[in-house]
Amino acid sequence: MAMEMGSLGTLRCTNPHRIQTLSPFKPISYSPKSTLQLPRRLSSAFLGQTLQNRPLIPCKNVSRFKNLTPQAVSSDGQAKPTVLVAEKLGEGGLELLRSEANVDCSYNLSQEELCTKISLCDALIVRSGTKVTREVFESSRGRLKVVGRAGVGIDNVDLQAATEFGCLVVNAPTANTVAAAEHGIALIASMARNVPQADASMKAGKWQRNKFVGVSLVGKTLAVMGFGKVGTEVARRAKGLGMHVIAHDPYAPADKARAIGVDLVSFEEAITTADFFSLHMPLTPSTEKIFNEEAFAKMKKGARIVNVARGGVIDEDALLKALDAGIVAQEGVAVEIAEAVVGALKGELAATAVNAPMVPAEVLSELAPFITLAEKLGRLAVQLVAGGSGVKSVKVTYSSARAGDDLDTRVLRAMITKGIIEPISSAFVNLVNADFIARQRGLRISEERVLFDGSPQEPLESIQVQIADVESKFASAISESGYIKVEGKVKDGIPHLSKVGAFSVDVSLEGSVILCRQTDQPGMIGTVGNILGEENVNVNFMSVGRIAPRKKAVMAIGVDEEPSKAALKKIGDVPAIEEFVYLKL
Repeated sequence: MAMEMGSLGTLRCTNPHRIQTLSPFKPISYSPKSTLQLPRRLSSAFLGQTLQNRPLIPCKNVSRFKNLTPQAVSSDGQAKPTVLVAEKLGEGGLELLRSEANVDCSYNLSQEELCTKISLCDALIVRSGTKVTREVFESSRGRLKVVGRAGVGIDNVDLQAATEFGCLVVNAPTANTVAAAEHGIALIASMARNVPQADASMKAGKWQRNKFVGVSLVGKTLAVMGFGKVGTEVARRAKGLGMHVIAHDPYAPADKARAIGVDLVSFEEAITTADFFSLHMPLTPSTEKIFNEEAFAKMKKGARIVNVARGGVIDEDALLKALDAGIVAQEGVAVEIAEAVVGALKGELAATAVNAPMVPAEVLSELAPFITLAEKLGRLAVQLVAGGSGVKSVKVTYSSARAGDDLDTRVLRAMITKGIIEPISSAFVNLVNADFIARQRGLRISEERVLFDGSPQEPLESIQVQIADVESKFASAISESGYIKVEGKVKDGIPHLSKVGAFSVDVSLEGSVILCRQTDQPGMIGTVGNILGEENVNVNFMSVGRIAPRKKAVMAIGVDEEPSKAALKKIGDVPAIEEFVYLKL
C-alpha cells in the first residue's frame, strides 16, 4: 500500500496495494534451497515416523474427503504421503507436489472442516488466510509433519503448538524478493510523480498537467525500515535512482549496509529525516503499530510511505478507511514452498525451516554417523537406569580436535534427547521439539567440549553421555563420579560403543547389546556364544574390557536378533557371570 503525508499531516491512499515479502530471520550464508538428503535410517528420527504403519482413522463425513487417495503408492511401492493445499497455489508447485504425494486441494475450509480433514494429512500448505491453530495440531493426532506457508509471514501459524507436536514449519522467503523490491520501487516512483491521480484525472477527461508534476527522486532520502532480503534489494535500486538511502534494522550487520552504500540509523533518526519510507519489517510485538500517531507527527510534511510489509506495522485505527490490504501471488512462491514441503516429507532439512535449528547441509553430512551414535548412546544410557529412578540431569561430553566455535552440536543434543526420552515415554521426539520436550519433562542437558590432541579432519573423536543421581540396573556402568556413563566412537562410518562405566569395550551398535560383568577366565566368550547360537541369535560383534588379567571384566556382545527370555536366563546362570543386562536399540 502506498500513502503520502499531505501538507496538513493527513494521509491518503494512492495505490491501495500490499504484498507480503519480508523475512523475519537473519540472513544465512548458504542457499535457501539447500537441503541434505539424509539416510533412510535418519529420516524418521529427524522429521517423523514412516507413514506406512499409521492406522486409518474412520471418517463420518466422507464427501469432504473425496480428493484423498490413501491407496496410492510411489514407484518404489511405498505409500505416498497426503498433502492438503488449503489455499490456491500455482500450478508449478502443485505439479511438483503431485509427483511425490497425494494432493488434496480443498479451499475455503472452515476451522471445523480443517480440523476434521487434517487427521488424514501428512502436510498442510496455506497462505495468509488460513489459521493453523493449536486445535489443528491437536486434531492431526501426530500425523501432521510439516506446515508450508506459501509466503513469508508466519503469524497465522501457531509456532509454539507446532513445535510441541514436532511439526516442522517452512515458508518461502526468497521467491518474492525481486518482485517485491521492484513493486516497492514502482510504488515509490508512482507516488513521487502522482501517477494514480494523473491517470484518474485523464480518464475523467481533464488535462491538469501542472497539478500532477510531483517531485524528483534524485537527492531525496529513502528510509528502508527493515534491511532483510527485500529491503536490501530496494536499497540497491533506489541508489541507482540517485536517492540517498538510510536503513533501520536492529539486527542488520553494519558491514552489509556499508557494502552497498547505506547508512544504518536509529528509528528516531529515520522517521525525522526521510522523505520516503519503504517498510519491510516483520509483524512482531515490538513492531506492531510502530508507525502510530507519534511517529507520523515526527515525519517531514509531505513524507511518503510505501508498505511492502505487514499491515499491522501501521496503526490500523489511523488508516483503516484509507488502506486496503491485498496479497500478490507468484509462481515462484508455489514452487519454493512445494519443494520445502516435499523435502521435509522425505526427511530433508530445508533452509527455510522456521521452528527448527538450521544447520548447513555440509555440517549435517559430516555429522551424519555421529547423529546415529548420539541417539543410540541416549537409548543405551536410559535403559541402564534402574526402575523408579527419574532422569533429570544428563551431561554430554564431546571430544574433538576442533575449536569450540567450529563444532555445531545442536543436532547431536536433539538426538541424545530423543534417545533418552522415547524409550521411557509415549512422546515422539525430533529435531523440531527436542528442546521443548526436555524442558517440559524437567530434563536438564549440559554440554561440555574437551579438546582432543589429534587431527581436526574428523569433527569428533567421541561422545560421552552421563546420567546423574540415578541407580543403575548394571552396577558396572557406574563411573568413578557415581554417574551412569557410556561412551561411543564412529569407526568406518559405523557407531561403536567404546566405554561402559570404567570398562573399555569395542562393540558395533548396529543391533542390540548384551552387557555381562564376569570373572575374567578362559571359555567365557565361547560359553555365551554357544547359548546364543543354540537360540539362532546371530552375534555381530563381541568385545571384552577388563581391569587386569583374571580380574573383573565386562563383555559387550552385539546381537542382530532379540534373545528369548530362556536364553537370557541361561546367560545369567553361568557361574562366572555376576550381572548382565540386555539393551534394545
